[in-house]
Amino acid sequence: MQAVAPQVGFRLTALAAKCLAIAALSVTALSVRADDIADVQKLLAASKNAEALQKADQFLGSKPRDPMMRFLRGISLSQAGRAPEAITAFTKLTEDFPELPEPFNNLAVLYAQQGQYDKARTALEMAIRTNPSYATAYENLGDVYAKLASQAYSKALQIDTRSAVAPKLAMIRDLFPKERNSILASAAPAPAPAPAPAPAAAPAPKPAPAPAPAPAPAPVPAPAPAPVVKPVPAPAPVEARESKPDNGNHEREVEQALKAWASAWSKKDLDGYFAAYARDFDAGKSRKAWEEERRARINGKRNISVAVSAVKVTVSGNKATVRFRQDYKADSLNVSSGKRMDMVRSGNNWLIVKESTGS
Repeated sequence: MQAVAPQVGFRLTALAAKCLAIAALSVTALSVRADDIADVQKLLAASKNAEALQKADQFLGSKPRDPMMRFLRGISLSQAGRAPEAITAFTKLTEDFPELPEPFNNLAVLYAQQGQYDKARTALEMAIRTNPSYATAYENLGDVYAKLASQAYSKALQIDTRSAVAPKLAMIRDLFPKERNSILASAAPAPAPAPAPAPAAAPAPKPAPAPAPAPAPAPVPAPAPAPVVKPVPAPAPVEARESKPDNGNHEREVEQALKAWASAWSKKDLDGYFAAYARDFDAGKSRKAWEEERRARINGKRNISVAVSAVKVTVSGNKATVRFRQDYKADSLNVSSGKRMDMVRSGNNWLIVKESTGS
């Protein structure tokens, strides 16, 4: 994670069980100096919320519309337990920058902590509408629906004790054990995954059999180790050389497809932009609805500039994963974020089947 990027996005694992912790996605306004952001982030990480809030307010005194610092200010308020003020801060941010999904997600967390699951659901649906590939919002929405179902089943049992929903209620409650209903207890689940790797270590002995091939050279060394060992590695490099050019070509093709997509977006070339996506692209809605929404957003901007950098391509057969940094400028808005795309090869083209921000 880059030092200048604010950490945002909140999962509702057990909903209100977690405090407003800082997660992965970065939304960077170019007008904000790196040292100001880094200072506020360090203060938040050290739980010095009052100092972080003071520094954010001081900065916003001269740049009141800066989305980055306003977001950090919202986090300062929420971590200080000033939920109503944090809700106001994030709500205003969604009104001024509706294209940013993270403030909607954070609003949902605040509402969920207060038991206002209907409002949390609405906020998450807005986050997903803004970014159909926002995985965290989908996860949170699932938790919100589970909580709403729990409330509905409980109400059904109160009205009719003979209702058959008891097993369903028990199943949902198993998803949210009591020990996870407090912020203090929520720290326990974090270490819990740590033991999981321990069993993973058990398979580690399996690599031991891998050296088994080593004995194979052992019988040969008796006659002449050096000459016999050389021919064995020789074929392996040859295969590597034969496969590398193919993967290399595919990686270049994927990167070219990515840059063509960014160029079409920058030029507001909608035909070229939509052609970069596969017909089964995961848009979270119908293809027609998604295209209409994207068309309205792109045409609604006077100027657009999309630049990609730090591109990393991983190719596996006809599938590829691309991770890169996207610098987006539209009118007065400047946003930089990490991004991931899943692509598939279709004929001579690489098409986007899924995209997500902050991966």
